[in-house]
Amino acid sequence: MLFVCYATSVNGMAQKSSEENSTPDKTRVLLILDCSNSMWDKWQSDSKIKVTQTVLLRFLDSISNKSEIDVALRVFGHLNKKSYGTRLEVPFEKDNIYKLRSKIKTLVPQGGCEAATALSSSLNDFPPTGNSRNIIVIITDGMDDCEGSICDVARQIKNSGVVVKTFVLGIGEKENFQSNLNCAGKFIHIPQEEQYTQSLYDVFRLSEEKAEVKIEVKDLSGMNYETSLPIIFYDAQTGIAKYQTIYSSEKNETLTLDPLISYNIEVYSKPSVAKTNIVFDHDKTNNLTFKIEQGFLTITHEAKRTKYQIPEYPIVVRKHGEKEIVNIQTIGEKVAYQAGRYDIEILSTPYMVLNGIDIQHTSNTDLVIPTPGLINITKPNTITRGSVFAVDDVEWKYVCDLDPGKASERLLLMPGDYVAVLSPVDTKTEPTTITQKFRVDAGTTTNIMMR
Repeated sequence: MLFVCYATSVNGMAQKSSEENSTPDKTRVLLILDCSNSMWDKWQSDSKIKVTQTVLLRFLDSISNKSEIDVALRVFGHLNKKSYGTRLEVPFEKDNIYKLRSKIKTLVPQGGCEAATALSSSLNDFPPTGNSRNIIVIITDGMDDCEGSICDVARQIKNSGVVVKTFVLGIGEKENFQSNLNCAGKFIHIPQEEQYTQSLYDVFRLSEEKAEVKIEVKDLSGMNYETSLPIIFYDAQTGIAKYQTIYSSEKNETLTLDPLISYNIEVYSKPSVAKTNIVFDHDKTNNLTFKIEQGFLTITHEAKRTKYQIPEYPIVVRKHGEKEIVNIQTIGEKVAYQAGRYDIEILSTPYMVLNGIDIQHTSNTDLVIPTPGLINITKPNTITRGSVFAVDDVEWKYVCDLDPGKASERLLLMPGDYVAVLSPVDTKTEPTTITQKFRVDAGTTTNIMMR
């Protein structure tokens, strides 16, 4: 039984455009050979271990002149008949092909299957530095009883973000394989010796391929959308951002992506649009199309001339009936949103809530809110604490507290009826509560004396 790993470290957050998409400097190939007893079993012309040694030696010859490829060797089951341990026999280092060939030639299967242990140990074999790429290829005859779950280990390695893709090459009779090997990676059955070398080269060739992806954003009628939107491609398994770009209909951009990764792709419109578990072919230009319909929302104050500055209130926008914030905009700002219904909260004093506002495709939704009024509150000479409430016929709604350290205060309040409630801070005297109603009109200044 034999394991072969093509390995490199991931790039993390990738690039803003196709021109900036960098390719890995090199591919790191970690060979993990399983020297279990079943590798002595005859397979057509010779034993499985002899056939495997021949294939790997031929493979090493083919990459010996490729400076962009680093190779290392980990083996398990070869130490002695009672020990099923694993060991890194040849680490990643420059010009180590001779050491690799020598070690592969002298390997003797002795132990049982410690595939899961070897696979989990392999993460420590990869140098943590450098722009390189990790691909794992497991080659097994599927004959041994393996303690530990290869599938669980492969899943953990994938979630670590170090490995791009896992392949499983199964040599020998198909009925010898445990069905759960399919969960460890892409399973490729090799029933004949003559397919062995070709399958290994096919996987290696695929590890060097790139996928071209053309992005289009269209409206529901199929017309190209003239907009600029950030788009991020996340690794669907790890959640790591792999590529990013700013889409523009004017750029007609084609990205170059890794075809071995399954992507979750998010277009950051308002709200965002996503596609999940997308895989791109390496031998063609892939068309990636998003359908978006947008309208515009603008919120302004009514036109009134004031002697004081009107604040640009933050405006919280949510999808109708949902808690998640879609966006925060300001008074006077024109913002594009996907067509639909929204709940809008204007963080004035007191705040205003507008539910079920309809934004239609290609149209402008213009909302006008009242201009706040200015209130000058003069307090008694004694230090007081107090609060302001908005009132209607029945309900009082808390608005804000007054500062006990100030003899007078200026407040900008939305038009309406209010009550100010004050009481002394000094509790030694008999508490006397002062309550005064007042009205705020849009764009006007009102003076209030609290006595």
